[in-house]
Amino acid sequence: MTEHTTSNQASAKTRDWGGWAAVIASLIGLLALCVSGYTAWLQRQQVRAEVWPYLETGISPSDRMVTLDNKGVGPASVRSLQIFVDGKVRKTWPEVFDALGLPALRGTPPSTVNGVVVSAGNGVQQLHFAKQEDFAAFYAQYPRIDLKLCYCSALDECWVLDERESNRNQRRQPVGACPADSRDEFVDNKIIELDRSSHER
Repeated sequence: MTEHTTSNQASAKTRDWGGWAAVIASLIGLLALCVSGYTAWLQRQQVRAEVWPYLETGISPSDRMVTLDNKGVGPASVRSLQIFVDGKVRKTWPEVFDALGLPALRGTPPSTVNGVVVSAGNGVQQLHFAKQEDFAAFYAQYPRIDLKLCYCSALDECWVLDERESNRNQRRQPVGACPADSRDEFVDNKIIELDRSSHER
């Protein structure tokens, strides 16, 4: 009877240790999974930091040009662009010049910004004025212009920069995706297209 009882106790202890071993193995597996997930998250954060773009508009009196500069560490893909004069949307540079009361500048050739990729540390020239007096006239009215654009990183993380926001800290906001083309989309290469078509004729 005693031997039978001792055998049952030994068997019970064996089952208990087996159960604990299974629990411990599960916890180790869960811990390994958590460590793996955390490592992957850290790697993604590092990659995000390495490809982070930061677009800003600029105007250079010495060079007589308006630019869009990437001061981040990764390329920025411009997906959407709108330009406002006195809070009202304008779809082309000729419309902008007219709204500023500068119709004589309608022929100023622009460079395409909407849809381009701006590499880190570089910029895109939006406008360049050949004459100093033309630039001076535009520069005096420049504060009336606000730009709204959406751009994305190489990881498809996107931001909206809206210069109409009075609080500078609120001008740049992350978004899930850039909006689809709208009827208010700015077409900054329209003059070039018109010049090419007229040349072909």
